[in-house]
Amino acid sequence: MSFGPGDVDVRKVQLTGGSTYTLSLPKPWVDEMSLSPRDGIRVDWRPSGALRLSPINLLEKQERRVNIDAGALPNNSLHDHLMGIYLSGADSINIRFPSEKERVFRKQIRRFLRNTRGFEIMKESETNLELICLISAAEMPLSASINRMYLQLTSLIRDIISVLQGDELELISDAEERESEVDALLYLVERQVCIALDSHLVATSLKIGRNQAVEHSNLAQSLERMMDHALQMAVLCRTNSEIKLGHENPPLSQIETWQKAIKQLMINIRTRDSHEIEQARLSLKTAQNEITTYEEKLLESGKLSDEHILLFRISESVRRLCAYARDFGEVLLNLKMYDEMIIEKTQD
Repeated sequence: MSFGPGDVDVRKVQLTGGSTYTLSLPKPWVDEMSLSPRDGIRVDWRPSGALRLSPINLLEKQERRVNIDAGALPNNSLHDHLMGIYLSGADSINIRFPSEKERVFRKQIRRFLRNTRGFEIMKESETNLELICLISAAEMPLSASINRMYLQLTSLIRDIISVLQGDELELISDAEERESEVDALLYLVERQVCIALDSHLVATSLKIGRNQAVEHSNLAQSLERMMDHALQMAVLCRTNSEIKLGHENPPLSQIETWQKAIKQLMINIRTRDSHEIEQARLSLKTAQNEITTYEEKLLESGKLSDEHILLFRISESVRRLCAYARDFGEVLLNLKMYDEMIIEKTQD
């Protein structure tokens, strides 16, 4: 009977030499892996009790390549296809395109390179271009990218507060660039998570389980959504530069609550203290309720002035900041509970 990927086979353990247990390997698998006698095989004992067998040279022999014909794609969709390839974990991309549309496709390729991290042009001609990823998914910890996203987010929020209190608009002139950096880091995290889910060797190198990898992706998504609202606030500040706000009044007073809470939650990526996480989430919930009450009072005043419209739109973004930060804390609790889960054998 043939045996191949996806099939299941049952083999019996043999006792040889009085103290050595042996198990034969399926010949089709040995042939597929190009194994020879005395070749090394890595044996991983998983928490579930399963053993995973991997040829030592397996990772070195694998390269994920995608060939794409840009001319056969729908109009203006090359960038979206390249992003899909990037997030799926490809190591190299070979792009073919008709010479008469070279400038159009190269523009989309340059946009892709700006929006991602790691890919560079290695070979190019009038009708062909090859991109290679120079960053190994196993080398950059997910926590490093998440921390960088946090720093970009909080620095922009601090500058927004300063501008609302009277500082120069120059402080937030690069808000779009900072938001683009956070987007690129999110894509990098999602790419690493995709590769880790597909390769246990990468997951092992990152010192992270598959469940943890998915939850780290959720953390990154929460930060990216918060950055979207921070950018909205920056744009509002630039278009209403004549209006100044005091930090002791809503919605700026709730921003300070958010700043303290998100800082505490970031610390708990490492410490995972249930009391601190819940305290931060409760403070964020209180801030949300205060903002809701504040918005209701604004609406009760009837026709809103320009200043009131600005306050309402900023308070809406602050409310969303608090909501996504609470989601961030929920993910931390998920990580903590997964780490504390005990797997035991059940008795028949």
